Amino acid sequence: MAKAERLELRLDEELIERIDAWINETGQASSRSDAVRQLVDIGLGRMTGKSIQLTDGDKLNFMMLRDIMKHLKVKDAGIDVDFVAETIYGGHYWAPIWEMQTLFHRHIDRPADVTLVVNTLDMWDFIEGCIEKLTPDETERLKAANYGYLPSFAGFDGNNESSLVSITRFIVETMDRFSRFKERDFNSHAPTADRYRRMTTAFEPVRATLGFGRVLGVSQIIELLEARLVE
Repeated sequence: MAKAERLELRLDEELIERIDAWINETGQASSRSDAVRQLVDIGLGRMTGKSIQLTDGDKLNFMMLRDIMKHLKVKDAGIDVDFVAETIYGGHYWAPIWEMQTLFHRHIDRPADVTLVVNTLDMWDFIEGCIEKLTPDETERLKAANYGYLPSFAGFDGNNESSLVSITRFIVETMDRFSRFKERDFNSHAPTADRYRRMTTAFEPVRATLGFGRVLGVSQIIELLEARLVE
């Protein structure tokens, strides 16, 4: 038996009342301390993705929906309703986590990552749009400053920045934003996040001056490209 450690725990009156109500409603705990242990275990299981938790109402609603689907002979539902039913009957709440990992996961995009992607897409949308309007001489000048190539948005590294790649694809392909970048791969095959972060920082004060016919000049584009290399 694992060694138990005593912890001092102070709870306010409202929370104690909720714990007592849970004990009375479920009959699953012999004492408040037993209830707290169970509730902590339930909470950790839910937050770490090791199991799902269903209320009695959730169970009843699912069984009713399953019966309706079977009555209507719904095909290709995408979810094996009989498997879920057996999970509920047997209390095997860990099983859906294993079988339906694309549905039951705990990944949440970080707001900072979303901000970086949006700022990067916005910046490159301006850069590429302005490149299209450069004169031949300006185009050659830009290519000379960028290793002989015209710069373009390459995406993020699929191995080390996969979350950023996923956010980019969702914004462009699913949300239908920044249409300029549709049907691109978005996998740069090399880390770019730090470079784009430096570029967007340099672009921020310039961004406020753009629009209403005002565009980036070739010198400004070169300065932004140089910013990505400054540590």
